[in-house]
Amino acid sequence: MNVADVKVCVLRIEGTNCELEMAECFRRLGAQAEILHLKQLTGECSPDKKRQLSEYQILMLPGGFSSGDYVRAGAIFAARMKNALMRDLVDFVEKGYAIGGICNGFQILVELGLLPGIDKTYSEVPEVALGINDSARFECRPTYVKCESSGKCVFTRNIRKGRNLLIPSAHAEGKLILPDGKADEMLQRMIEQDQIVFRYVDYMGNYSGYPWNPNGSIYNIAGICNSTGNVFGMMPHPERVFYRIQHPDWTQNDIGENVGDGRAIFESVLSYITKKF
Repeated sequence: MNVADVKVCVLRIEGTNCELEMAECFRRLGAQAEILHLKQLTGECSPDKKRQLSEYQILMLPGGFSSGDYVRAGAIFAARMKNALMRDLVDFVEKGYAIGGICNGFQILVELGLLPGIDKTYSEVPEVALGINDSARFECRPTYVKCESSGKCVFTRNIRKGRNLLIPSAHAEGKLILPDGKADEMLQRMIEQDQIVFRYVDYMGNYSGYPWNPNGSIYNIAGICNSTGNVFGMMPHPERVFYRIQHPDWTQNDIGENVGDGRAIFESVLSYITKKF
C-alpha cells in the first residue's frame, strides 16, 4: 500500500476541537484524512454521509472536550462508541489496523477499555483511569517526554528509544491512575511488554516531578500502547509541533528542515500501515 492510499478517520463529536490539526498532519504527509462525526459511523445521518470503519486503516481520536467532559473526560464519547461500534472497534484492532488517541482521545480509549489492553483486546470496564491533575488545574505548557518504546508501538517505531521530545500538554485530567492493590503488578507487566511509550522528563532528560510531570501520573507516564502495539494513547499533543516553527524556542535555534518533534509519530504509523497492508 502506498501512503496516498492510506485512509485515516479522524473522529469527532460536539466539543472535539483538535480534529483539523490532526487531519492536516496526515494530509501533509500524503495520506487521505477524513474528519467524521460519530453519527456518520453509527448511521445516524443521511445515506450519502454514512461511512464504515472498515473503509479506513487508521482511526484517530483527537483532543478537545467531548460532550463538555461531563461525568469524566471522554466518558460520554466512549459510551456512545461502545454502544454502537464496539464490535467494529475490536475487529479493527484484531486485524492489525491502528488506533491513536491524543489527550481527550487517550481518555476515550481508556474509557473504552482498549487501553492498556494488557491481556486482551479490550475490557468491558475501564482497567485504569486518567484522573484530575495533582495541581487541580488545567495545565497548558510545553512538556518534555522521553521515548521508552523498544519498537512495539506502531506510532513510535521511527523514534529512537531514549530520544527526548518537546510536545505541549493541555489538559485537566491527565494523571494515569492504576487500581489499588494491582498497581505494582500492572505497571511491571506494562514495562515487561514494552507498553510504556512516553514518560515525562525535564529539559535535561531526567525523570522529574511537577511541573515537568504536569499531572502527577504514576511512573511519569505520558503515553502507553496495548500489548500488540497498534492502539496508542498519549496526553501531550504531537499535532501541535508538526513543524519546528511551532516549537516555543524556534526563534533561538536553526529550524533546519522545519521538522517538529511531533511529526515522527504520524510518519511512524503511516510507515507501519504501508508496510503491513
